[in-house]
Order: sequence, then C-alpha cells, then structure tokens
Amino acid sequence: MIEYLTRKTLQALPAELAHDLAIKALGTPLSIFAKNQQLKNPVELMGITFPNPVGLAAGFDKNGDAINGLSQQGFGFLEVGTITPKAQAGNDKPRLFRLAADQAIINRMGFNNKGIDYLVKKVKKSGYKGVLGINIGKNKNTSNEQAVSDYTHCFAKAHTLCDYITVNISSPNTPNLRELQNDQALTDLLQGIKSKQLECEAKDGKYTPILVKISPDQNTQQLEFMVQQISSLGFDGIICTNTTVDRPTWLKSNQKTVQQMGGLSGKPLLEKSNETLRLVRQFAGKNFPIIAVGGIIDSQDALDKFAAGADLIQIYTGFVLKGNALINQINKQLISENTRKP
Repeated sequence: MIEYLTRKTLQALPAELAHDLAIKALGTPLSIFAKNQQLKNPVELMGITFPNPVGLAAGFDKNGDAINGLSQQGFGFLEVGTITPKAQAGNDKPRLFRLAADQAIINRMGFNNKGIDYLVKKVKKSGYKGVLGINIGKNKNTSNEQAVSDYTHCFAKAHTLCDYITVNISSPNTPNLRELQNDQALTDLLQGIKSKQLECEAKDGKYTPILVKISPDQNTQQLEFMVQQISSLGFDGIICTNTTVDRPTWLKSNQKTVQQMGGLSGKPLLEKSNETLRLVRQFAGKNFPIIAVGGIIDSQDALDKFAAGADLIQIYTGFVLKGNALINQINKQLISENTRKP
C-alpha cells in the first residue's frame, strides 16, 4: 500500500522531478519503497546465471545512485547508465514527458550523467552482489570519428565491476549518435571496442561480455547489416530495442505532448520493438543472446517478447507505471507457462 501511494504521489509531480525523487528515495538506507521478493526462475546466458529473466533497463539509474534500493525490487538483474567519460548536463529542460492515456513516456534527456568515475565509486560502494550491466555511451561533444575512444575509456574503467557492458549507439537524443549504427562507422567502432575488450581480458584476467543496444527505427537492410557485424566481430549479444522517434497516429494523449522531440517508450513502442526483435532473431540465429526491452507493461507483453525470440527482458516505463508488482507478475506468469509445457 505504501509503495502504491508513493508511486501515485510521484506520478502527480512533474516527470523529471518525480524521477529524481524516486532515485533519491531508492538510494536511502530506509527506502520508502516496499521490498519485493526476488522470485527464482534462473536463466543461463553468456556464461552468467540470471536469478530470473526480468531486468531493469538502462536509463532509470544513470549514475548508480539507487543500486541497493533497486536490488530489493525483485529484478533478476540491473543495468545502470548510460554513462559517458565526462559528466554532462544533457539536453535543456523540460525533457521528460508523460503520455498517461497511452501508458507511454517521451524523453530527450541526452545522456545526462555524472561521468564514469562517479559511477565506478557508486558501484564499489554499493557492494551489490547481483547481476549488473553497465551501459556506456559517448559525450555529446565527442565527434563520431573519435567516439571509439569514449566507449573504450568507459569499458576499461567499468568492466571489472560488472557482469556485462552495453554499448549504446541507438539513443535518439544525442546528435548524430545513431549514425554509428551504419556502414563503415559501425564496423570501425565495433572493431575498436572488441580490441579493447580482449586487451582488458589479457590485462585483468576477466572477460566481460559486450552487448550492443540497437534502435527500432532501422529498415530491414540496415538491421541485417548491423546484426551481421555484431555477431561476426565476436560481440556477445544484442539489446533490442531503444526508444523510437516514430509517433503512431492513434496516440490518445495531448498532441502538443505527443509531438515533443525525443524517444517514445511504453506501450506504443511494443509492436515496433517486437517487429525488430523478430528480425534480429531471424538474422542472428536461434542461439545468439538477445535481451528484449520496449513496451512491456504487463505479463502478456513479456510473453510476447519471449515468443518473438528474447532470452531475457528488461522493463523501465512499465516499472514506473506499475511498480515492483509487475516484476513478480511477469515471473509468476513465466513460471506458470513453463510448468504447463510437456
């Protein structure tokens, strides 16, 4: 009840203020958010044992300020970030908008974060023992030609502190970032990051898997090329997908809000994200690791992700809207479905 009332109170506040207060609350030793049992439904992927297949997507806790509080919400794994080498303010406010009638959010945050060194300190201080991913990006003022240096800098700083690293080249809110998904720019970037991964393995004695987070807004040809490059260059998985810049014509929310610049998440993203997921599974083959995110608001949405080819899923907007009850609802449904199989 307290968690429900807290969530409703936060939803009555301006969106970014509510988010900041939630992070602060989850970061306190005595969080006002109720604890939630972590249901056991283990999944083995990339050499990692995930206690259950429902994770928190990147973007919610960019700086690792709320790891301990989030670890008590029932997630099978957490992903923090996106983090960049240097702290940056992100885009001008307002930059976060609710579309309540559509169970959706539009954001144009722009990788606002306190920098990789801050995150490293927070992860170490947390003492978190669960499965952790760290999502990395480039600073806004770093050119695409120099982007590899930002990604490799963050990887080297973070890889010993987490179970996997996610390379974010698909946010629509950093100018020209999505151009890194295309053609030679993608090949050059991935080769540089892969080289750093192997260099760090030799130096630190730890191989840290790398996943690439992709956009739902690519055409089929671009998507096939990207999947081919990711898999052939030895990357460990794909996160599918980031937010979309598309605006479905059937959205019910105020059109002034609907037309705000930024990435759309939540229920309206579900089918577009699932279409991309099905193609990625087709192009990557049945055994390539895929974490699916985008539009999961209820347990049926989660089942649809697995049916489309996901190995694991992540939630963000659904967690904001439904709270930690959604995590266990999904896991209970998955456990129930598994017990029904012959």
